[in-house]
Amino acid sequence: MDGLLLRREISVVLPSAELALSWHALAAAILPLVPDGHRAPTAGELAAIGALQLAADSLLEAYTRDDPQRFARAAGDSLGEEILSDQAVGERWLLPPGRSGIDVLFLVCAQVNNQACTHLRYALGADHLSSDPRFSERAERLFEAEAQLPVPASFTQPLGVMLRRPAAEHPDSLPEQLRWAAQAWREWIPKEVSDTMLQAVDLIAEERADRAGGPGLIELPDWSTGQQPLAGAVDGFAGVPGSPGYVDGSAQFSRDEHWMPNLVLMAKQSYVWLSQLSQTYERDIHRLDQIPDEELDLLAARGFTGLWLIGLWERSAASKEIKRRRGNAEAESSAYALNDYRIADRLGGEEALAELRQRAWDRGLRLAADMVPNHMALDSRWMVEHPERFLQLDEPPFPNYRFDGPDISGDERIGIHLEDGYWSETDAAVVFKRVDRSSGDVRYVYHGNDGTQMPWNDTAQLNYLDPEVREIVIQTIVGVAQRFPVIRFDAAMTLARKHIQRLWYPPPGEGGAIPSRAENSVDQATFNRLLPGEFWREVVDRIKQEAPDTLLLAEAFWMMEGYFVRTLGMHRVYNSAFMHMLRDEDNAKYRGAIKSVLEYSPAILERYVNFMNNPDEETAVEQFGKGDKYFGIATVLATLPGLPMFGHGQIEGFAEKYGMEYSRAYRDEPPDAGFVAYHGEVIFPILRSRHLFSSVEHFALLDFWDTSGGVNENVFAFANRSRDGKHRSLVLYNNTQNPARGWIRDSTAINVGSEQEPRLEQRSLAEALGLKSDDAIYYGLWELRQKKWLLRLASELTERGLYAELGSYGALVFMDVRELPRHEGWAQLAEQTDGGWIDDLDQALLACIAPEPEPEPEAKLGGEQASPEGSVAEEAEAKDEPLSSSD
Repeated sequence: MDGLLLRREISVVLPSAELALSWHALAAAILPLVPDGHRAPTAGELAAIGALQLAADSLLEAYTRDDPQRFARAAGDSLGEEILSDQAVGERWLLPPGRSGIDVLFLVCAQVNNQACTHLRYALGADHLSSDPRFSERAERLFEAEAQLPVPASFTQPLGVMLRRPAAEHPDSLPEQLRWAAQAWREWIPKEVSDTMLQAVDLIAEERADRAGGPGLIELPDWSTGQQPLAGAVDGFAGVPGSPGYVDGSAQFSRDEHWMPNLVLMAKQSYVWLSQLSQTYERDIHRLDQIPDEELDLLAARGFTGLWLIGLWERSAASKEIKRRRGNAEAESSAYALNDYRIADRLGGEEALAELRQRAWDRGLRLAADMVPNHMALDSRWMVEHPERFLQLDEPPFPNYRFDGPDISGDERIGIHLEDGYWSETDAAVVFKRVDRSSGDVRYVYHGNDGTQMPWNDTAQLNYLDPEVREIVIQTIVGVAQRFPVIRFDAAMTLARKHIQRLWYPPPGEGGAIPSRAENSVDQATFNRLLPGEFWREVVDRIKQEAPDTLLLAEAFWMMEGYFVRTLGMHRVYNSAFMHMLRDEDNAKYRGAIKSVLEYSPAILERYVNFMNNPDEETAVEQFGKGDKYFGIATVLATLPGLPMFGHGQIEGFAEKYGMEYSRAYRDEPPDAGFVAYHGEVIFPILRSRHLFSSVEHFALLDFWDTSGGVNENVFAFANRSRDGKHRSLVLYNNTQNPARGWIRDSTAINVGSEQEPRLEQRSLAEALGLKSDDAIYYGLWELRQKKWLLRLASELTERGLYAELGSYGALVFMDVRELPRHEGWAQLAEQTDGGWIDDLDQALLACIAPEPEPEPEAKLGGEQASPEGSVAEEAEAKDEPLSSSD
């Protein structure tokens, strides 16, 4: 801020102590000095103006070094006896040390006609130049005279022209002017000035960021270049070689334990589920050990092998207070504002968990829990006992912050005050005030924040540049792993090394995500020293040593999905693109996403967690309805490699989205019996046979060639085999209301080499399924929805592929593709049925070769799909047939 040129009336009354604090403090000090009718500059605008003036001053010094008398000559040539003296200029602006009035005039005049600074003319004192015609005229003559002098050898243009170039290039944008000048003038401006310019850009970005939305658009990694877009070998991203957590960009997939590939996860919001169970069983169920055996039996019978219980940990009293003061009189604390990592007393504590865990294990169900490593509750045990673990300041980041609201602390040892702007909904309120009641110590602690929306105001951000914080969090994760074989990490992407830096310690020019952090950065060397590796890589390595039978599941967005499983070693990662793109029927783009993964590193595909809703999204039925589209996408969810995850209430057809503070459902929604029953028909049999679909080793994404001769991108077709290669499956789904007819024969490209030396190949349908090519062999294909067989000649499948007709949102799931015993009657049966459906292959064969066979009714593949409407759960269970027929 040294040398910032403001009008004299403002400069002389600004306290020097305020000027040394921050740009925000400077803006606050100027505010009462600006008369009515004039807009006060923001901190970012002041920083931008000051940075431009510093850059211009550096340029002026460079000209002076080349031509020391240049500006004196220009003044003499243009003004003669009317030289503008230091006194004349000093009447309007304070002269910085070592600067003459002519120098100041050059710096101020460069901004007079800057359109982006028009509303700041009063604070700059630029209105002096327009209100005093004689003064303005002389200043302009000075610029014209300087332009007539020979340009120094180091430059291509006169100084006056150079100084006005940023405004000429980007007349409406101060940030763009700064970026342009930082690049164009880099030869003459020192690094500290360049950093100040970029910091000003960050400050303006902080001020102008839209924080009203969610996590933003879903973006897909671009694997088409053959390079991982987030490769960790870049300086300042992967860390320091030899340090814990260092990654070099190479593939470091964690090994799956035997049970992990076939895990199917059901999510339940614990408090809401227990409330619903109380209604269903007409008795009080509020502890984990009171969950009925019948519910666990039902989950296991449906094919689920994992149960994610959301909101198990002891929660924050302050969070509950905030939410109740905001209008929900019966709100609980947020499930992600944690007091401590112990099972909540109201859920029965650790003993109740141990009892439930054993009963679930007896039924093949593994329990999953959340770990929220980014933050703790603002009144957590850690905040009381170890406030040094949190990101904080000694003073508020903004001088206008006030903390006069209620004390919402849940612990008598500390006081907690939210910033007043939170209660009035007038400010993002990035920090809260913590007061130690015994010592009087006051700290201003940052709320948890991912930079995409308002801060999470019932949380406190942990400081991940502190190695002691990282270690205690890792120890906590190990403790969770000793109780839960599956851990889901909330907002894991915020703790990737590059995002810790971007959010909380942004290098100049890369900030803007979180207000006030641009002025609280550290240099790259310090950042590297304090965080020499990836936190998550450290976690993976420690879990491998201390709790190896634990599946680590990361909620990660921002194009980091591949990085988390491939380089950091997470077992599974969220695949939000599945839900968003299939919902929006952006089919070509999602098929393209699968293709790009297969061409780069197919192993990534089986590491995705696929879902149709999650706790942060609208419910599945709200997004997909209850008709054929829902069941078609649920089929894809259950049959793609990866980890299928179903949301709370998804199978029952509940439309209510349960907030993380809910203790009960607010809508009276009985389960939709027909909807549940149809899951029993077409989804649960798939889940119970998950081993058919979970592996990527034999997976092939097939092109569906429609009858017009083009690939229909709306049809998702893929073949797969079990990991041992013995059991085959084939899935087709048409994610559009338009019917589709065509052939599947060849796959898209698959990388069977390495990432560094890719070797792409395409597989035929027969190769993908491991079929023989023989005119004497027939294959039977059993389809789940029809519960019937197709009969196909092996050579036809090899040479032509398979023809299929799919109605609106139609699906076919072939769960048994078997080579039939050699028999001359198969050819006769194939001719007789003309490619149609067959109820029972053995009976049809016997009828076909009998002396007087009874003709089978002719049917074509495709047509109307079964509808869940009118079904009942009892009927569906009665129809649950074996997945294979007799040999």
